[in-house]
Amino acid sequence: MVYHTSPSPCGERFEVLYRLFCSPADLETRAQDICIEQTVEFPQDLLPPGDIPEHVVGRVEEIRTAPGEAWVRISYPVEVAGDDLVQLLNTIFGNTSLKSSVRVEKLLLTDNLLNHFHGPRFGVAGLRRLLNIPTRPLLCTAIKPLGLSPVDLAEQTYKFALGGIDIIKDDHGITDQPFARFKERVERCAEAVRRANQQTGYHTIYIPSLGVAHHRLLELAYFAKQVGAGGLMVIPALTGFDSMRMLADDDGLSLPVIMHPALLGGFLGSKEGGISHYALFGQITRLAGADVTIFPNYGGRFSFSKEECLEIAAGARDALGKLSPIFPAPAGGMTMERVPEMLELYGPSVIFLIGGGLHRQNPDLVEASRYFRNLVESI
Repeated sequence: MVYHTSPSPCGERFEVLYRLFCSPADLETRAQDICIEQTVEFPQDLLPPGDIPEHVVGRVEEIRTAPGEAWVRISYPVEVAGDDLVQLLNTIFGNTSLKSSVRVEKLLLTDNLLNHFHGPRFGVAGLRRLLNIPTRPLLCTAIKPLGLSPVDLAEQTYKFALGGIDIIKDDHGITDQPFARFKERVERCAEAVRRANQQTGYHTIYIPSLGVAHHRLLELAYFAKQVGAGGLMVIPALTGFDSMRMLADDDGLSLPVIMHPALLGGFLGSKEGGISHYALFGQITRLAGADVTIFPNYGGRFSFSKEECLEIAAGARDALGKLSPIFPAPAGGMTMERVPEMLELYGPSVIFLIGGGLHRQNPDLVEASRYFRNLVESI
């Protein structure tokens, strides 16, 4: 059999930090298995000599052990990841995600590789400029419940905007149902925000959910922009991380992007599998262009711990080449009473997302929204 010589790699490699849960006797074998599985996926003893085994195959750079687990740092040539998000994610976890007792903890990407990605268009600083909010936390709520008509949802939007909520978004389950068609709802809600802003002088924006089939994403995104929506909410576990990146990178749209976490629980896996909160909600979400990462706050109706939430906040803010830091948006059953606690934990560069709790605070949604705003501004 004749093998053609592969192009010589440039020598630059990026790294992924994995956590393995196995016996010390199996550690070396498991680490080498990742190196092969995430690159050539071919029997190592059958590889042709030269660049492929010497450079293309993943390389174990460091192993640190602890009782019951180990931290393994593996490097890959940048050429294997190509220059797009799809293949980068495939190289990071691909087939290994189907195996047990291995977890992606952190991405250690080179500046040259990161230069292939625009990342967040706005980030923390840009979103603050857009909303004219220099320092305080941002306020967000969701129109709900699913089942209301476009007229009712628009009226709800108007009341929230009149009361001073900064970002009003669709609940993620409200997309393009027969009782609330996307185009009618978005046009009505965007108009409601315009009307409220004219009365208040605020810079509130309305952000619709793009939880729709892939072939409709651009059409509906451009429609939303045309009728005055102030951003887009994407559910990347449903529509794809690269679809979110496509929307964020589109200069014709130039809109802030919010990442919603529906279905991402499956990416997290168990405590001994999946992708870490830091890498998934922070690093990967930023690579895919989101300006805001929504996640379930600890102590709400979901199971995230305080430590996991702090990991997400760190992943949203830590240095990642030239990619901007983004807003963490803790949510999921949050109440007004927890605002001071959340501010102390996350600091001022945070978005407080309170949905049902705002309705519970006061059936008069204008007054409930004003109370929310006054509370945050007074702390």
